[in-house]
Amino acid sequence: MTMSRPYRNLLFFLGLLIFSSCQSTAQINKVIQQTLGTPNNSEIATGLKEALEKGTGVSTERLSAVDGYFKNPDVKILFPEEAKNVEKTLRSIGLGSVCDQAIESLNKAAEEAAKEAKPIFTAAIKQMTLQDVRGILLGENDAATQYFARTTIQELTKKFSPIINSSLQKVNATNYWSDVMTQYNKIPLVKPVNTDLTAYVTQKAIDGLFVEIAKEEYKIRELVTERTSPLLLKVFSYAEREKEARKKDNPGF
Repeated sequence: MTMSRPYRNLLFFLGLLIFSSCQSTAQINKVIQQTLGTPNNSEIATGLKEALEKGTGVSTERLSAVDGYFKNPDVKILFPEEAKNVEKTLRSIGLGSVCDQAIESLNKAAEEAAKEAKPIFTAAIKQMTLQDVRGILLGENDAATQYFARTTIQELTKKFSPIINSSLQKVNATNYWSDVMTQYNKIPLVKPVNTDLTAYVTQKAIDGLFVEIAKEEYKIRELVTERTSPLLLKVFSYAEREKEARKKDNPGF
C-alpha cells in the first residue's frame, strides 16, 4: 500500500524527534540533507518567510493577549528611568497602589497597540528580496530581528502612537499617571518630572515586540523540533551546514 504524503511526513517527523534526542546537530543535518536534499532559491525564500510569518504571528498574539506585557517580565513596562525616583518616593510614603495602577495601565495600552503589529511585519516579509532572505538565513542569530527593526520601526511608531494615546485614556492611564505626578510634585523640594507618556509607552511596546521576535528566531535557528514542516527542516539544516562550512574555510568567521 502506498502511503500518503502527510503520513510519510508524520513518520519522518516522529523518526527525526527520536533521532534528534541522541544525535549531534551535524548528524541530524546530514540525515535531513540525504532525505530532503538541498533547497533551491525559491524554497529558501518560501521557507524563511514561512518561519518569519510564524514567529511574528506568535509574538504579536502573545503580547496582544490579556496581560501579554504586564505578566511577561522580559517586556513589562515599568516607570521611565527619569521617574524611578518618583516611584521609590511614593512607595516609601504608602502610595504604592497608585504606582501599581499606573504601571498596569501602561501595559494594557501596549497590549492594545500590539494587535496592529502583524500586518506591518507581514508587509515587511513580502517585500524581502532574495538578497535579504539569504542575508537573514545565513546571517547572525538575530538577523531577522535586526531586519524587522530596520524596516518596520517607523511604521510601527506611526501606527502605535495614536492607538496608545487613545488606549492610555481609555484605561485611565493618563489619570493614574497624573495622580502619580501630582502626588510626587507636591512633595517639598523634589524636582518636578514630566514624561511624554505616549512616546515612552510606544517605544517600550515596540521594544517588547522585538524581544519576543528574537525569542522565536532563536527557537527556529537552534531547535530542530521548532521546524514544523519538511521545508523548514530543509532550509534551516541547509543554513547550519553553510555556516559550518564557512567556519571551516574561515576559522575567524
